[in-house]
Amino acid sequence: MEKDLGRIKKNDTTDIVVRIDDFGGRKGLTIREFVKSDRYTGFTKSGVRILGENFDKFKEMVNSVTKDDFEGAESENKMEGKGKSAPKEKNQKSLDEMEDLGDY
Repeated sequence: MEKDLGRIKKNDTTDIVVRIDDFGGRKGLTIREFVKSDRYTGFTKSGVRILGENFDKFKEMVNSVTKDDFEGAESENKMEGKGKSAPKEKNQKSLDEMEDLGDY
């Protein structure tokens, strides 16, 4: 049993498909990329599957998100790729600071 719930256009060749399906005898919610191109048309490995038994927890998490959670996200995305790097975590060493482990 497969039931498509909706699609979100990602780009000219890729949609994100949300569907309910039955894989291996277990029903679940699948969110997966679907590609249409000259080389390949179909679902990719990119995506996630939430088993039916976990759906209530997943729904609770999604419903806890508000539009306010996304404020500022657009301006942060615009800064990506402009020579800015993510701040280092405390106690995180740069590649130059790491000891040489040699070949193993």
